[in-house]
Amino acid sequence: MDAPAAPISSSSLFTGLPADLVLSALLQQLPNGVVYYLPVYAADGTTVTDFHFSYLNPAAQRMLGLPEQPATTYLAQFPGSVASGAFAFHRDAFEANGALAILEQFYQADGYDKYIRAQARRLDAGLLVSFTDAEDQPRTLVEIALREAQAAEQAARAEAQAQRQRFYEVLMALPAQVATYYGPNHVYQFVNPAYQRYFPTQSLPGRSLREVLPETERQGVLAVMDQVYQTGEPSYQQELEVWLDLAGTGQPRQLFLNLFFHPLRNAQGQIEGLLDFSYDMTEQVQARRQVEQLNHELETRVRTRTQEADAAHMEAERQRARLARLFEEAPAGICMLDGPELVFKFVNAGFQALFPGRELIGKPVLGAMPELVGQPVPAMLRGVYETGITFEGREVLIQFVRPTDGVLEDRYFNFVYQARYDAANCIDGLIVFAFEITEQVRARQAVEASAHRLRLLTDALPVLIAYLDRTLTYRFANQAYESWFQRSPADIVGLTPPELVSPAAYAQVHPYLRQALAGERVEFELTMPYRPDFIKHIHGSFIPDIQHGVVVGFYSLLSDVTELVNARQAAEANTRQAQTMAAELASTNQQLTHTNVDLDNFIYTASHDLKAPIANIEGLLLLLRKQLPTAAQQTGLVPRVLGMMQESIERFRLTIAQLTDLTRLQQVRTEPNQAVDLATIVEAVRLDLAPLLEATSAQLTVAIDAGATVQFAPQHLRSILYNLLSNAVKYRHPARVPQVQLRCHHEENKVVLEIQDNGLGLSVPQQDKLFTLFQRLHAHVEGSGVGLYMVKRIVENAGGTIAVHSELGKGSTFTVSFPA
Repeated sequence: MDAPAAPISSSSLFTGLPADLVLSALLQQLPNGVVYYLPVYAADGTTVTDFHFSYLNPAAQRMLGLPEQPATTYLAQFPGSVASGAFAFHRDAFEANGALAILEQFYQADGYDKYIRAQARRLDAGLLVSFTDAEDQPRTLVEIALREAQAAEQAARAEAQAQRQRFYEVLMALPAQVATYYGPNHVYQFVNPAYQRYFPTQSLPGRSLREVLPETERQGVLAVMDQVYQTGEPSYQQELEVWLDLAGTGQPRQLFLNLFFHPLRNAQGQIEGLLDFSYDMTEQVQARRQVEQLNHELETRVRTRTQEADAAHMEAERQRARLARLFEEAPAGICMLDGPELVFKFVNAGFQALFPGRELIGKPVLGAMPELVGQPVPAMLRGVYETGITFEGREVLIQFVRPTDGVLEDRYFNFVYQARYDAANCIDGLIVFAFEITEQVRARQAVEASAHRLRLLTDALPVLIAYLDRTLTYRFANQAYESWFQRSPADIVGLTPPELVSPAAYAQVHPYLRQALAGERVEFELTMPYRPDFIKHIHGSFIPDIQHGVVVGFYSLLSDVTELVNARQAAEANTRQAQTMAAELASTNQQLTHTNVDLDNFIYTASHDLKAPIANIEGLLLLLRKQLPTAAQQTGLVPRVLGMMQESIERFRLTIAQLTDLTRLQQVRTEPNQAVDLATIVEAVRLDLAPLLEATSAQLTVAIDAGATVQFAPQHLRSILYNLLSNAVKYRHPARVPQVQLRCHHEENKVVLEIQDNGLGLSVPQQDKLFTLFQRLHAHVEGSGVGLYMVKRIVENAGGTIAVHSELGKGSTFTVSFPA
């Protein structure tokens, strides 16, 4: 029997293999994702705030859709991991210093929908995480259950939110007063509209009940609330009498309230606030007490009525006579109407005076006043007669015929129509009390119309207009105030300046307010910090309102001069800056003038002094060639040396030409502009380029409107066109026939030339260097590196622009804009 094979230890399994090779192969073949993170610390150097991706094996790259070393961080890639707890798992595993941490989670965020199983352990300065997303495996019962549980939880949360919304809507619509308080100090959290109506000028949330209504402590309400908060036992107080200063005037108001306080608990069952469900029973209690008082008085009267019956009868007769006299002598118009036809039975002098010259007694209402047909009065009278319900009219418009000319005129009345009863308690007529108030109504309407016109006028002005009384309380504010203070004029009325503006702003204007109340007319300019984010420069006028020698208030007119002040300050700053820049520019121009003169002198001297030596050298070289035998010129290094000498001479000549070009460039501004026919210049340049066009078979297409002109120096325009067109042909692509297009069109205030070719094209870095002095981008074509630099200078000196759009291998388009 063969002996069993000796076991192979892990230390000898990969003997002879490099450890890095084994680890790399293992990471490449693992089906699990492996990520190595490096921590990102906060400013304190200890708190981990994020992780950098240091390495992802192929499985991790596939699962996460990331490269091997992403440039992003963990939280940037997985922002949802904070809410899901995945980031906390990574941070805790790193801080565990080597302990293995395990996570199983269904991750639905950041575009992922995966069930993750992960193991993490701190390794040296980083965190090593191995995970699988179970994407290729059938879902386990646990995962399915987890998905279902999460879906159920989301549905439950949605339903809970819907229930909370419905409950909130119910609370907001309840006619009862509802509020919730938080904490032992009973701080308002929520109040419904019915509750808030008691505090029209106050915002309650965030304030304690003791702060809003300190009197509730003296009256025991806070003690009841404290007991409910401490014991958890609800409390119900029925028709509790309290005196509350709801308006903050120092004058408490009597209320009778049904108060129900119920504890509010958190998820752990701990009391964290109270629910206040109250109902104002004041009207009912007062009405009941009045009824009780009336009943008591009625019983007293019934007891005494029997004893006083005879005396009352006699007194009634006296009263009837007195009433008749009272009706007759009353300043109000009084009449009595009999029967369903409403016939005038009694008319006092006051009523007859309302309708002078009319016969009323014995006539029905519509017979005596036929103009009432079609007006509401007959229906009102009929309604009272049929129902017995008293009708009171206020400022009712009724049209009556004017006795002088028979024209209908508008008259206004206050009146009372009251049913009259017979002995059987049946309605047998009406009593009418009437007061004509036409003059008062018209006077009030005139005042209201005047006030309305004043409001329209002041609201249309951009000036802030207000009226303040002696207590510095706003009694009027126009619409302009709303744009400054985010409050309607109606809300501002009743406030004082300290309640409307910041303390700093009030301190600025306070002395002028005092002057106005002292009867002085004040004008001022101030910088007003109304709010930290709202500072205005204003011009103000306070005009005292003096009545009978007493200042009763003053008018305030405030104008916004912020733009004027800013403009003045900016102008002053610009003036100072311009003066400084002008001085600097003058100094710079002086230096530049000296520099240009020196440069011109140097270039002229250098180019002039170099020409003769170069010509001499070239003559000597030519003489040398003639003296050397033909065989010697082909021997050894002689041909190469002769060629190098000739190339040096050519480079010297090129340098001299460049210096000469630069000298010409300094004179660009001296050439005068004139109207140049563009087509003529282009045709002249075409003729100059004819040999080059023919030699290269280039096709030049020109699209210029007849008569198109440019305001430019002719020789400069010719130089620009020659440079751009010759370059378009010289830098042609060897694989295709040169195609050059020259186009011209007009835009606003400028003429635009476009020269497009299909040549070599330029890369982006080459385009950045294109207009640089002495810069050559293609060595295979002769050039000085000055041409395009000169073109750009010529164009810009004339107020134009030049730009290039190019694509390497496809061609270039030069766009030149000239002032029109």
